[in-house]
Parts: sequence; C-alpha cells; structure tokens
Amino acid sequence: MTETRAFNFNAGPSALPTEVLHKAQQELLNFKGTGMSVMELSHRSKEYDAVHEGALARLRSIMNISDEYEVLFLQGGASLQFSMIPLNFLHEKQVAYYVLTGAWSEKALKEAEKLGHTKVIASSKEQNYSYIPAVDCSLTLENPAYVHITTNNTIFGTQWHDFSGLPDADLVADMSSDILSRKLDVNKFSLIYAGAQKNLGPSGVTVAIVKKSLLERSHSNLPTMLNYTTHTKANSLYNTPPTFAIYLLSLVLQWVEEQGGIEKVEQRNEQKAALLYNSIDDSNGFYTPHAAIDSRSNMNVTFTLPTEEATKKFLSSAKEKGFIGLAGHRSVGGCRASIYNAVSLEACEALATYMQDFKNSYL
Repeated sequence: MTETRAFNFNAGPSALPTEVLHKAQQELLNFKGTGMSVMELSHRSKEYDAVHEGALARLRSIMNISDEYEVLFLQGGASLQFSMIPLNFLHEKQVAYYVLTGAWSEKALKEAEKLGHTKVIASSKEQNYSYIPAVDCSLTLENPAYVHITTNNTIFGTQWHDFSGLPDADLVADMSSDILSRKLDVNKFSLIYAGAQKNLGPSGVTVAIVKKSLLERSHSNLPTMLNYTTHTKANSLYNTPPTFAIYLLSLVLQWVEEQGGIEKVEQRNEQKAALLYNSIDDSNGFYTPHAAIDSRSNMNVTFTLPTEEATKKFLSSAKEKGFIGLAGHRSVGGCRASIYNAVSLEACEALATYMQDFKNSYL
C-alpha cells in the first residue's frame, strides 16, 4: 500500500523524517527484543540507558561539543529555560542583557525581568522584527550576567547569520528553531537551549548545552528541579525523563548522520530556502517577503500576498493540494513555510511550483 504523506510546513511541532517514523513504528511494540515499547521501559534499565547515552554521544559528535560542556535533556520546553537561566545565573548587582528579535525573545526578557536587572541592547521591534539588529560591539556592559539572543525567529522569518559582533560576555542562545540546521562553533556560546519539536524530534524534551565554567556561577539555593546542577549530577535522570521523546531524538540524530552530517543538512537547507525565496523575488511583487534580505531565515520563509482575498484563496487551494501549515502568524499575516531539516527538497520544489502557478492563475 502506498502511503500518502502531507507536505508538512508546520512551524512546530513539525515534520519528522519519514525514515525515523518507520523505524519507531517497527520497534514500537518490541524494542530490541525486550517485548516492550521504549515507552514501557524503566528509565533505569540497561536498554534505555543505551538509548540515553547514545543520544548524548551522537549530539556531541554531530555538533562537535567539547568536554567543557554539559549536555542535558530537560522538560518544560524552551519556555521554562526563560526562567531557569536568570534563576541560575543572574546574581544581585548583575545585569542580564537581551537582544529583541521577536516574540520569543520578548518572552525570555519578561521572565528575566521578574528575577533581576535586565537591559535591552538592541531591538528591531520598531519595524515589526523584520531584521536582525546590529549590536554595538564596542559597547561596554556593566556587570554582565550574560547576553541572550534568539538565533532564529519562527514568526517573523529572521535568523542570525553572524555572531561576531556581540559584546564580550557569556552568550546564551535560544536555538529552538534552527539547532542542527547548520554548522556552528559551539565554543562561542556559554549556553545553548532548544525545544526539540523543530529539528531534533518531537515535543516533550528540551536540550541544554551548558559550559561548565558557567555552571560554577550558578545559584545554589534554588528549587531542586530548577537547578541545572541537579540535572548535570544526575545525567538528566534525576526524575523520570521523557523517554520516548529522547528515543525519537536519538533516531533523528542517526538520520542526520546518515544524511552525511550537519554539513550536508546545511547544504540542503540552503537549497530549500533558495527555491522559495527565488519564487518570492521573481514574482514581481505578488509575494512580498517580511524579512530583510540579509536577515532571512533558512528555516521559516514568511511572505504576504497583495490582498486578504488572495491570501485566503492561496491557503485554501494549497490545503487541497496537500500543503499543510502555511498560514502566517497573526503578527505578520500572510503565509509562512517552515522548512526544518525533515522537510524534503521535493516538498519545497512542489511548493515553489505551486506558488508560481498560483500567481500566474490569479493575475
């Protein structure tokens, strides 16, 4: 029987590799001869331990994470990290510095404001977050706890492409929507965190990559589950972890290896994005991009059409043809194609063709 799969452009939870889903399906009822699903295994069992350690090792290998960092599997989504980071690292008389590039960086700032002193050092809010703002690299930060950025902005379709201009301080990055999509130097960051539901796996597990030297500065008198040290000492097994989500994450990491590693994944992501941006740029203004050219995201392509009527027709016709998740966020309107790692080149080719055909038939 031939399976019918949608062209899934959802912003998150988003597409998972078909190969991963097939593998999970094959092992669902009987994992490695245990007669049980991964969801039924004890998180203290040797079978689950192999999954857990394998996922950690693969993530370290693929992202070239050195022994100077701890790698954690946490719960609560990236949104819990908005609070955990200042709870652990924002001390009295220190300042947490934030760059605002969208809704999620605003939410991160809001949580930090409840816990200590904060300051915004750059923002593109005045132009509805249509670009990544320049940060004055000569800026002297007074008693910095850290500098926080959001590397990719799902709603607005912008992405950081250069981290060299940031002030000299511990750099904390929310990479929820572009982790594992491109090669980067982890050593530039003191803390990277990411919800899994874009590029790493299903919702339910959050990855945190924390520099050990930063951990040494962590507050000690914290609620147990909100203290990073609790999880580092217990290897992310202090309480029952989201075992099935971590299992699927491990399969996604295996899939990345099979694709040829992060370099090959990055090349394909650039191809996919180019297909859609070319369709926008070659449309003679029928499609208008939200993001400035030098800030365009390779993960979320945002654009508007000439009228609300055209947008509604575009979306309804797209759904009939099997394209899912193309409606833009209300902050921007129009359309958004989220083209994370698992979205195939063929899906993007089909969408580019549809965009061209729709424009020609509508005009």
